[in-house]
Amino acid sequence: MSPVLTGRRKPAPVDPQPPAVQETEAVQEAGWVGGWSTGAQANSAALIRWLVWGLIALGPLLGALAYLSVPTTSAAPAPKTAPSAPSASGGQGAAGFASLFVAAYLSAGRGDEPKLAAYYPPASNLQLDGVSGQRRGEQLTVVRLRQTDTSVWSVTVAARVTGATPTATPSTQPGASPGPSAAADAVRYFQVPVATAPGAGGATAYTALALPAEVAAPERAKTPELVYGAMRPALPTDPRTQAVTSFLSAYLTKAGAELDRYLAPGTRLAAPSPAPYSGVAVDQFAVEGETGGEPVVSVPGDGTTLRLLVTLRATGQDGVRLPLTYALTLKARAGRWEIASLDGAPAITSPTPVPAASGAPGPAPTPTP
Repeated sequence: MSPVLTGRRKPAPVDPQPPAVQETEAVQEAGWVGGWSTGAQANSAALIRWLVWGLIALGPLLGALAYLSVPTTSAAPAPKTAPSAPSASGGQGAAGFASLFVAAYLSAGRGDEPKLAAYYPPASNLQLDGVSGQRRGEQLTVVRLRQTDTSVWSVTVAARVTGATPTATPSTQPGASPGPSAAADAVRYFQVPVATAPGAGGATAYTALALPAEVAAPERAKTPELVYGAMRPALPTDPRTQAVTSFLSAYLTKAGAELDRYLAPGTRLAAPSPAPYSGVAVDQFAVEGETGGEPVVSVPGDGTTLRLLVTLRATGQDGVRLPLTYALTLKARAGRWEIASLDGAPAITSPTPVPAASGAPGPAPTPTP
């Protein structure tokens, strides 16, 4: 007998469904991390990156602005010192000052004490003899200039003294020193100590420390050895004689007319004008490194250079012949010699070092009495 089933049917099991609230929270947890939306987080990271790059790019500009915004502090001004007289201008000025002083000194006589006091203040207490202007100093030239102290220059001035009237007669004995009359018109040398100091407006002021002292002539230097050989007659058949004569004739007698035809390419020379002479005769020349030998009748290859020392006689407009010497450099081209340069001085075998320029005039050649 089948059992009788009583009561209600047991419902079939179903899958458990999470509450709606839980599903909503799960969705929210998937779109947020640490309280930030993932989209906002990405945007924030991008913004930070741009800010960082912007700061890097603006770094130099911000640094410059910060540097300029800092107030500058100036150092305490250094105490002003009186400018010292420049060595170069002091030497040149001292040379001129001494020349003027010697000129006034040589022509001074009774009553001229104030004139000398303008150069040497203690001279106002002197009592000069002689007639003012009876003697004169001509051809005044500075022959020596040396600095003895920071602001003191020793200047030696050469002067040809004229106007003196000695009473003694010159000695005629051989080897005797010249008498007073011979010395009256001779070149004499006067040494003047000149002090320099800063003057008004940045100029240099000068004053003599003593009256001029008469001294001996400066020592004459020994002539250095030249690169040229011995002087030889300028033969008409020598191509060098022909080139030199043609050039010097155009240079001295034609005021430069047709001068370019004798010059090497690139050489430019200006002749004296007006022409000082009416004729030129080349007598001798010495050639670099040439000691003698057979007469020269040919010209070497193009580009060969040669230095010559030429002596000549130039006839003036008054008919008087004057000896002259020229140092020339010749250059060969197309079978003839051309003038490459008119040298400033003869070349020496072992040039001496040129001293550093001090801005002061160097010793002048000793005048010939």
